Amino acid sequence: MVDRSAGVPAPPAFAAASYLLADLDTGEVLLAKDAHGRYLPASTLKTLTVLTVLPDVDPRQVVTAERSDLVDGSKVGLDPGSHYTVGQLLQGTMLASGNDTATALARVAGGVPQTVARMQAEAVRLGARDTTVRNPSGLDAPGQLTSAYDLALIARAAMQLPAFRSLVTTKRVRFPGKEVKGKARTSFQIQNHNRLLYNYDGTIGVKDGYTIAARWTAISAVQRGSHRYLFTAMRRGEPSWRTQAAMFDWAFRYGPQVQPVGRLVEPGELERASTVTGEPRVAAAGRPASAALQAAGPTDGTLKVVGAGGVAAALLAVVLLALSARAKRRQVALARARRGARAASRR
Repeated sequence: MVDRSAGVPAPPAFAAASYLLADLDTGEVLLAKDAHGRYLPASTLKTLTVLTVLPDVDPRQVVTAERSDLVDGSKVGLDPGSHYTVGQLLQGTMLASGNDTATALARVAGGVPQTVARMQAEAVRLGARDTTVRNPSGLDAPGQLTSAYDLALIARAAMQLPAFRSLVTTKRVRFPGKEVKGKARTSFQIQNHNRLLYNYDGTIGVKDGYTIAARWTAISAVQRGSHRYLFTAMRRGEPSWRTQAAMFDWAFRYGPQVQPVGRLVEPGELERASTVTGEPRVAAAGRPASAALQAAGPTDGTLKVVGAGGVAAALLAVVLLALSARAKRRQVALARARRGARAASRR
C-alpha cells in the first residue's frame, strides 16, 4: 500500500511477507504490506526486551551467570559462575543477539516470567496489539508472534532512549571470557549483526533476526540531515542489507512527495480510545478483544474496519491504517456530487 503522486516511481521490490516504512519522528506510514500480519519475530523481539528493562537496570551492576541462562539458539558465550556487568549483557543482547545474555538480563531485571509479563504490558501500552510475548530472546515459541507494524511501534519507542540509541550504533566491543582462578581473564570481540550499520551511511539502528521457522526479520533506521526513516520487515526471503538500503534510498528521495497511508499510534492512545468506546482493552493472547484492527481505503473512498462487532467513532480516529489523503479527497468529491444530485432532483 502506497499513495504516490505524479512523478514518484514505485518503491523497490522487497521480498518479504510483511513490511512497513515510516517517518521515525512523525510516525507517518509511507509504505506498508500486510502490516498487521502476525509472524514469528526471531531476535527482533530483543528490542522489546531491552526497551522494557533498560529504564530500571544499572549497567554497572555485576551479576553471576547461571546455567539456566544457557537457552537454545544464538549465544554470546556466558559461562555459569563467571561475572558480567548488566551493560555487557545489554551489549551481548543487541550486538551479538545472544539468547543467553537476553535471558540473563530478564532474570536480573526481576525474573524471566516477570520480565515476559512486563514486555507484554509494554506492548499493550505502545498499542502493539499484534504482539504476544513468550520469552525475552525471540526464540521460536508457540504463540509468540508480532507484526511489522508492532515492531515499528516498539523500535520508535526504544529510539527515544539515549542509552538504547548508543547501544544499537555500537559496532564492536570486547566481551569477557570465562573466569579462571589464578589467571588473568581473557576477552573476545563481539560485533553488531546489523550489516546495514557497516555499509549504509546514516544508519542508526536497530536489530535483525533469524530462525529457520521465522526466516529473516529486520528493524532498521537511518538518518540523513533532518529526516529519519524506520523500516521493519518480517519473513524476508533473503538477508541482504542492499534491499533495505534501496528502500531507504527511495524514502529519502521521494518520501516528502508521498502521501501517508496511515500512522503509528502514540503510546497509550489505543488504551484511551478503548476507555472512551467501552471496547475491551485486551484479550488473553495480548490482542484486542475485537480482533486486530485492519483498515483499507477502497475505490469509493469509504473506510472499512474488520473486527468482531465493529468499532465506535472515537476508535476510528486512531485506526492503524487510516484513509490516505487521496481517498479523503475522493470522499469529499463524492459528497459534493450527491448534494448536487439531490439539489437537481428538487428543481
